[in-house]
Amino acid sequence: MFPIRDHNPSGRTPYVTYALMALNIGVFLSYVGLMADDQALGMFYYTYALLPARLSLGEGYGGLLTSMFLHGGWMHLAGNMLFLYIFGDNVEDEMGHIPYLLFYLACGIAAGLGQVITEPLSWVPMVGASGAIAGVMGGYLLLFPRAKVDILVIFIVFFRIFPIPAWIMLGLWFALQFIGGIGATPGSGGVAYWAHAGGFIAGLVLTLPVWLRRGGFAFWSRTHGHPPHASAQYDVIESRIPKVRRK
Repeated sequence: MFPIRDHNPSGRTPYVTYALMALNIGVFLSYVGLMADDQALGMFYYTYALLPARLSLGEGYGGLLTSMFLHGGWMHLAGNMLFLYIFGDNVEDEMGHIPYLLFYLACGIAAGLGQVITEPLSWVPMVGASGAIAGVMGGYLLLFPRAKVDILVIFIVFFRIFPIPAWIMLGLWFALQFIGGIGATPGSGGVAYWAHAGGFIAGLVLTLPVWLRRGGFAFWSRTHGHPPHASAQYDVIESRIPKVRRK
C-alpha cells in the first residue's frame, strides 16, 4: 500500500522540487558503480554519509547535509522521489521557491540530528532524502489535512486505488515510524525511523508560520482542511480480473 498521487494541483511550476529530484538522481548515478565494491562504497559512505558516532566525536558534520542526497539502492531512490513528487509541489507553492528550499534542507538536517540523538554511538551510515521529505509531508499535513491522496492497494493478485484524506495517510505513516523507532534495535541498521519522525515533526513546526499567516484555524475553517482551490479529479482504477459472485 503506497501513495501514487494527490488531488491537489499546484498553482505554479515547482522548480525547486524538480531540481531536488534531479540532483538526487544525478548524485546516485554518479556513484552507483561503487555498489559492486563494498570497500569502495564503505569509504564513500564514511566520507559523505551521516555517521552518528562521528558527530559524537566532533567530526563529520558535513554528513548532515550530504547524506540527504545519497541513497542505498534503486528502490530507496524511487520511493523517496515518488513521495517528494507527490507532496513537494504543493508545499513549495505555499512557501515560495527559496523558503521551500531552506525548509527542505532544515528538515533534512533536523532528521539527521534526530537519528544522532537516538543512536549517538552508531557507526551505521545513514543515507537518504527520507528525513527531508518527511518534513515536507509534515508541512503538507498542516496545510492540507483533508486533501485527497490516492493509495494503491495490492492484494497479491489484484489491485485497487483508494482516495483517502491526507491526514489518514500521513498520520498512519508517522505512527508507523514512531512504532518502528521504539521497536528497532539500536545500531542494527535498516530504516532510520527516528530520522523520519524527527524530520516530520520539524516540518510541522517550520510550517507553522506559513499556516498562521494563512489564518491558522480560520484557514482550516475556510477550507475545511481541503486545498484552497479546486481538486484534481481522476478516474478510480481497479484491476480487470473478473469477480465471481456468490450465489
